[in-house]
This record gives sequence, structure tokens and C-alpha cells, in this order.
Amino acid sequence: MPKKLSKAPNEAPPPLPSSTDTSIIPTPSTLTDSLPLPKLIVFDLDYTLWPFWVDTHVTPPIKASSGHEHVKDRLGESYAFFAEVPSILYSLREHGILVGAASRTHAPDLGKEMLRLLQIPAGEGKRKKSIDFFDHMEIYPGNKITHFNKLQKATGLRYEEMLFFDDESRNKNVETLGVHMHLVRDGVNRAAFDIGVRDWRKKHGHPVAVTDGPPSRVKD
Repeated sequence: MPKKLSKAPNEAPPPLPSSTDTSIIPTPSTLTDSLPLPKLIVFDLDYTLWPFWVDTHVTPPIKASSGHEHVKDRLGESYAFFAEVPSILYSLREHGILVGAASRTHAPDLGKEMLRLLQIPAGEGKRKKSIDFFDHMEIYPGNKITHFNKLQKATGLRYEEMLFFDDESRNKNVETLGVHMHLVRDGVNRAAFDIGVRDWRKKHGHPVAVTDGPPSRVKD
């Protein structure tokens, strides 16, 4: 049974901060604490970056709103990112962290079109296509081990230098490669992001917080 969408049909999501208000949403604390960070952070799409299955809930063609904060499909239903996703993607770009997408959707072209139409405040009154915040994209059906094998070949990074956010526990099989996966329950937000980074640090023997000596356990 498809997951229930987090909004009523035809109801537009709450507006995102304007392009001049990017700083209203704080940067995840783990990006500013001067401790080690993954070199590549990878996100699933459905129910991780946005609250729907793009191949199940969205009926193409899709069209952006005037501000590109959300899109509407042929049936008039509105779709957008989870509220804190735009600020997280912006912060990752500002801090020089590589960003990837790994999705097993059966509608890869529609997923990419959604990323092209949804825009993110980029400072100084400007907005950028969200797809431009991704350095690497692996969007197609299949086992996500394949997605990460291709990401590793494209980046030359070790799997241990990667952090993955996904909403499906079956995709933890990527951890057999050395990738650390953080399971999200209600989409990516700052709290989930910081927990994921701290767990990645703990797993690889790094201090978890600025005051830490040896790595310590972090409660989910």
C-alpha cells in the first residue's frame, strides 16, 4: 500500500524562505564544529528529500509555481521538498561537501525534472535549480549497491568517506561496502542530518562533538 502523503490533495506546501532569507534556517551544527566530515553525502529522493513517491503519486506533466518552491502535476496536486531540505543542500554547497543522489525510482526522468523545477534560495536574492546542488546522480531502479559502486568509480573516494541518508532499511545493505547509512523516519531535517554525521564520526573513530575525547555513543 502506498504511503500516505503528508499533505491533503491540491494543498500547496508551506512556502519556503525567500531567496533573501536563506540564513533564517540555521546551518546544521555538524557543518560548523570543525570536526571531520564525510567527503560525499548522498541522499535518496522519495520520502527522504520529499514526502512522496515520484513514480507513484505524481502524474506528469509537472509545472513549477511562480516562485519554484513547489510544482503541480496534471491533476493539480502540489509537491515540494521537506521543509529543511533546501537549506541543508545550500549549506553543503557552501561548505564544499560533495552531494550525490541515489534513488531506485522507476521514473528517473520525472525525478530529475522535479529537481530541475524545484529551486533553492542561493543568497543575494537569487535562486538556483536544486539539481545544480548535486555533484553526482544515480537515479534508476535496482539494488543501491550498484548506485554506490558507480558513485565510487565516479568520485574515486573510499566508501568509508561516504554518508547516505535513506528511508528504507533494506538499503542498509550498502554498509557491506563500507558506506554508513542513516535511516530517516520523517525525511531529512537538521536534527536527522546531525545525528547521521555524528554516527558516521563515531563509526570511523572520530570525535563526535567538540568536547569529546574518545568517540562516545550518540542516542538516536
